[in-house]
Amino acid sequence: MPFHTGRGKMLLKNYQIILRTLVPNNYNMQATNKLQRFLLYCGILSSILYILTDIIAVSLWKDYSYSSQTVSELFAIDAPTQTFVVICFIIYAPLIYAFGAGIWLSAGEKRSLKFAAALIVAKEILGLIGTLFFPLHLRGVPGNYSDIMHGIVTAVGVFLCMFPAMIAGAIAFKGTFRIYSIITMLLFMVFGVLTGTQQPQLSANLPTPMMGIWERINIYGYMLWIVVLALILLKRQNKPSPAQV
Repeated sequence: MPFHTGRGKMLLKNYQIILRTLVPNNYNMQATNKLQRFLLYCGILSSILYILTDIIAVSLWKDYSYSSQTVSELFAIDAPTQTFVVICFIIYAPLIYAFGAGIWLSAGEKRSLKFAAALIVAKEILGLIGTLFFPLHLRGVPGNYSDIMHGIVTAVGVFLCMFPAMIAGAIAFKGTFRIYSIITMLLFMVFGVLTGTQQPQLSANLPTPMMGIWERINIYGYMLWIVVLALILLKRQNKPSPAQV
């Protein structure tokens, strides 16, 4: 009898150890998946917020020209929409940071995807710095150090962060997304050049027809790329892992 009692206690103890080992792990896996999905959805929300901010700000500034003025002018010093846009962009920043974390957690062994995540976050850190500390001046107002730094921060964010992030994302996924990323980058270069050709007119306070449209094609194109990347990663989350099959 003592033998059976001791054996029963040992079996019960082993069973409890198994429960403590397996159940928390399963729970943690589910919690991690939910966290990743939430973080990835933040990427979609960030793009929606940015575009809505642009549209609403334009509607609030009656003298603003959507087709000929840039987004940066919406939060320029003394612009009537500066406070609104800055607040919205402050909210936008942590959403994209969360998205970067979601990409990183979803990357697995894909180093290129982790690289993309870090660069996406870095770009928006620079973007927030440019928004808060180096805003532009309104047209007709002499520029200073702030305008120069705004241009530098923006250029670094685009050429050293955004483009490499899109390249890394294209490397991480073969097929349609890679082709889509390449096309997006090519279009960005075309419309970036078109926008840049009117920079002298902007500096001289001369008309810049279509500058706002060309710039927004690039901005909205990048926002769409973020959404597509988020949807691809969310789709991967929905696929059962080998352990679940």
